[in-house]
Amino acid sequence: SNLVEMNMSFSKLGLSSPLLNALTDLGYTQATPIQQQAIPMVLAGSDVIASAQTGTGKTASFVLPLLEQLVSNNTLRGKRIRALILTPTRELAQQVATAVEQYGKYLNLSSMAMYGGADIEAQKQRLIQGVDIVVATPGRLLDMAFQRALHFDALEVLVLDEADRMLDMGFIDDINKIV
Repeated sequence: SNLVEMNMSFSKLGLSSPLLNALTDLGYTQATPIQQQAIPMVLAGSDVIASAQTGTGKTASFVLPLLEQLVSNNTLRGKRIRALILTPTRELAQQVATAVEQYGKYLNLSSMAMYGGADIEAQKQRLIQGVDIVVATPGRLLDMAFQRALHFDALEVLVLDEADRMLDMGFIDDINKIV
């Protein structure tokens, strides 16, 4: 159903206790319309394209179900990643990676942000054990892929965050290579 309730709690969206506890810690009580619509669709395994204004909780609408899906099937190998969130800028990569850490604090999942201007060797070291969730800018991700620092054969989920902005910034060739 596409009906949006005014006061829907996160517990009605099919999220597990560790995620609900993290949301409570953050003071989140009611799901926003984008979260009410997107979370059940992502949990059901659907591909989702969503657009909503800034401040409506878009990041939580894809990070929460992503965490839920990954924790239920927790197998990780070296230099492998299970979920990739592509962002247009370093700042957004940092913001999304922080959200992943905050929402997933009670889960046994690893994550990292990967972007240019940061120490590439430290990022490579982090990838050696494998990382469940990588939040990356296209350029640094491609650098890492070409240097064989990570492989995509275990990838379960790809998120293009602010895809319109990435296209506006000229990342179309990079996105096509990544896909």
